[in-house]
Amino acid sequence: MPRDSSEQARERLSALAPVPTDDTTAARHVEQDASLIGRLLVAAGEQARHGQAPGVMPTDVGAALSLFEGMREQLDRLETQVVIEARRRGMDWRQIAQHQGLNSSQAASQRYQRLMTRLEEIRQGVR
Repeated sequence: MPRDSSEQARERLSALAPVPTDDTTAARHVEQDASLIGRLLVAAGEQARHGQAPGVMPTDVGAALSLFEGMREQLDRLETQVVIEARRRGMDWRQIAQHQGLNSSQAASQRYQRLMTRLEEIRQGVR
C-alpha cells in the first residue's frame, strides 16, 4: 500500500470511533510495544549523535527484541480478523489483495491460509 494510501486509511479509520479509556485490545498492546521500541531507538540515536554516555544498555535492547514475537502474533491475529471481516462484508479476494498490496486474489487467499496455519501452530504449541 503506497504511503498516501496508508495516510488516507489512518484518517478514515481514526474517524470510526473514539479510543476507549480502558483499551486493552491486542491492537493497543501492539501500539504500546511499537511505541516503546521507537523510544528506545530515539534514545539510542540521540546518544550516538551527541556522544553521550550510554543510557541505552544491552539489556534495554534485549528487552525491545523480546517484544517482537508477541507483536508478530498479535498482528497475525489482527490481520486474520480484518480479512474475516472483509469477507463477511462482501469483499472478494481480489479486493482484499489490492488493499494488502498483493498482486492477485490467489496471493491474498494464500496469505490468509499461512496466517491461519501459523496461528494454529502457536495455539498448539508447535511454534
